[in-house]
Amino acid sequence: AAGGLGALAATSPVEAALRFTDWRGVFLYLSLITIFIAGCVFFVVPEKARESSHESLHNQLRGIREVFTSRVFWRTAPLTTISQATFMAIQGLWAGPWLTHIGGLSRPDVAKTLFAVALAMVAGFIILGSMAERLSKRGVSVTTTAVTGMTIFMVVQLLLLFHPPGFTMILWLAFGFFGTSGVIAYSALSQTFPVHLSGRVTTALNLLVFVAAFCCQWAIGAIIGFWAGEDSSVLNAAGFNAAFSLLLLLELAGLFYYMYSPRIKKTCQDPRQ
Repeated sequence: AAGGLGALAATSPVEAALRFTDWRGVFLYLSLITIFIAGCVFFVVPEKARESSHESLHNQLRGIREVFTSRVFWRTAPLTTISQATFMAIQGLWAGPWLTHIGGLSRPDVAKTLFAVALAMVAGFIILGSMAERLSKRGVSVTTTAVTGMTIFMVVQLLLLFHPPGFTMILWLAFGFFGTSGVIAYSALSQTFPVHLSGRVTTALNLLVFVAAFCCQWAIGAIIGFWAGEDSSVLNAAGFNAAFSLLLLLELAGLFYYMYSPRIKKTCQDPRQ
């Protein structure tokens, strides 16, 4: 949820700041604030004494290998990776252009809509995480909750392709809320591995997600640019629909792989799975 606060700051607050300065000024002030906060953490926050790890480099690499060669990991990782990459690529870069060129919103209205989407994202982190925990106590696995949320996220993307009049804000709020579902899978995967590998599981999944998010952002731009032709200042619906449809097909492929791949004995037993 804390990460969503950064997304909030990048919407209406930035739009308001641009009335008094330019982009260089925004980044200058952000860098100064970052340095100040880092200094506070370094000088004010007390250092917590802890035992240092004496695990050898060989054992660390063996742990990484164990994660990346695990069938348990790869049953869920493709769907989680493409779902989170799609969410990050669109919400972080291409939602604004869509709202401008397809939604027909003005620049201030785009900023307000993105602010609302970021709020929905923060709410999604909190509510879906809490819901996953409560459902796990009633016998519904964390993985099931995550996959259900990611499936609803796909339905929202499908509806966005049709752009029904009057539902722009509702669909984008749902996009922000259910786009966080993939994060629940982090917890689910970590629980299927021994405790000493949980950090490496999260790191491995993060690596896949961020690499995929970069590729998705680039691919969306390339597809939209192809449909736009020579006039790159005008982006049409066909380009967005083609790009978003490709990502949706990849997510569906990940879902089918998860559903129809053989169920594998878990690395460690956990009643919440």
